Amino acid sequence: MLSFEAWLVFLPTAALISLAPGPNNLLALTNGLRYGVRPSVLAALGRLAAFAGMILLAALGLAAVLATSELAFQVIKWAGVAYLLYLGLRIWRGPPLAPDATTGTAEGTTAGGPQAAPAWRLARREFLVANGNPKAILVFTAVFPQFVDPAQAVLPQFAVMGLTFLAIEGFAVAVYALCGRQAGRVGGRLGAGRWLNRASGGLLIGAAGLLAGATRRG
Repeated sequence: MLSFEAWLVFLPTAALISLAPGPNNLLALTNGLRYGVRPSVLAALGRLAAFAGMILLAALGLAAVLATSELAFQVIKWAGVAYLLYLGLRIWRGPPLAPDATTGTAEGTTAGGPQAAPAWRLARREFLVANGNPKAILVFTAVFPQFVDPAQAVLPQFAVMGLTFLAIEGFAVAVYALCGRQAGRVGGRLGAGRWLNRASGGLLIGAAGLLAGATRRG
């Protein structure tokens, strides 16, 4: 089992990683802007599922193969870039957000008209964006082992770190989604629906740019 001392050191490290701006957090910001906090948090189940699978692979040592394969890294990275660009351009060119669009119900309906997407579709986006970011699996293969006591069973230690990391990820989603919702409310009151579309689409295009510049070493 992971020692309490090691966990206390791991906790701020995981928080810094989870709260840093990245493709999935920018997607949560966009989802919060367009659909509200609750749908965005529910959609993050897709991200958490992807990360849970990566953590399991890292614990089993299988992720080391991906971490050392430049070809696999590049294939995953550019697939992720392409998907983020697709989402960003689709939102950018979509119909303007209705006023108060982020005050909708859990199903995503809004006071100014439907601004909705099925929960499974939002979760699928989170899942695909997470899996399209090879930097994520490098975190689990490079950072997690630094806190592992080799004299103890590895899997229970990874389980503790994994659950901690996923809990912090859930908090990060809520923070970014809340920021997006507040921005959407302000923009809605100002009648800036089309500019909100461009802002949210631009965030995802920017995330694609960040991912395109990612390397295995930095």
